[in-house]
Amino acid sequence: MKFAGLAYHGPSRVEISSSIKYGLLERPSEGTVAITDLAKKILRPQGPSDELDGLREAVLKAPAIADVYKHYRGENIPDEQFFRNALADTFGIPEDKIDEFRSVFFEDLDDAQLIEDVGGKKRLVDLGREAPAGTTDETLRKIIKGVKIEQGDTCFVMMPFADPIGAYYKTVYEPAIGKAGLRAVRADDEIFATGKIIDQVWEGITAAKVLVAELTGRNPNVFYELGLAHALSKPVVLVSSNQEDVPFDLQHIRVIYYDMRDPFWGEKLIAKVAENIVSALKNPGEALLKRVVGPTAS
Repeated sequence: MKFAGLAYHGPSRVEISSSIKYGLLERPSEGTVAITDLAKKILRPQGPSDELDGLREAVLKAPAIADVYKHYRGENIPDEQFFRNALADTFGIPEDKIDEFRSVFFEDLDDAQLIEDVGGKKRLVDLGREAPAGTTDETLRKIIKGVKIEQGDTCFVMMPFADPIGAYYKTVYEPAIGKAGLRAVRADDEIFATGKIIDQVWEGITAAKVLVAELTGRNPNVFYELGLAHALSKPVVLVSSNQEDVPFDLQHIRVIYYDMRDPFWGEKLIAKVAENIVSALKNPGEALLKRVVGPTAS
């Protein structure tokens, strides 16, 4: 494992300063250092999972490394330029240190088995329940600072109505949206009344502060509503159980992936959707379709 502080310290005592930030060394008294219980867990494991658990805990203690991991856990790392922009603009990594940071970040996560290759993309494993208690709540509290959410603000959910996916509205999306401080709205049971359905869908989308789109199954109604949302430049949190259901031209936008084989997938998804909703309000560019405007015709 490399040292997260490497990009932020001078050459003297880099390893000591960085190891302390990882929780691997401590200063019991002035001028002395000692290894911590966490370091012992990694260096002299007493059980089959001690080393891996220790490495993961160290990553979650590392400044900047932990922030970037928590931000993208359960997602693919963005394409190179978008990732570099996020490191500079969202996480404050100095431009001249980005290459060094990326090298440390990917090596540390690889050592901790927190990154995997899925369809040619690097995806961060979501520890969820395996993370130290309170980690996800702490992440949400950190993100929500400075975000203005008023009573009555809504989040419009675009998803199939039929089970099994339709059932996720009550079990996953409504709780996640409430956790983010907004009111969940879904067309079928929230705004359908008399009048034209498309008018009501349009009103729901235009009134929403942010939207969530469940892309699993490539439901045509969901993609139609998503097109309306993107045309209105609305921030949308994209969610899918698999990469194949996410159109190629949307894969540069943040997408949350969930794995139903994970017994805690629902809890992880609730936490992650709540965080991404707030993040989309704080940094709308992460959840907006990037438009490419070509030259005008002569």
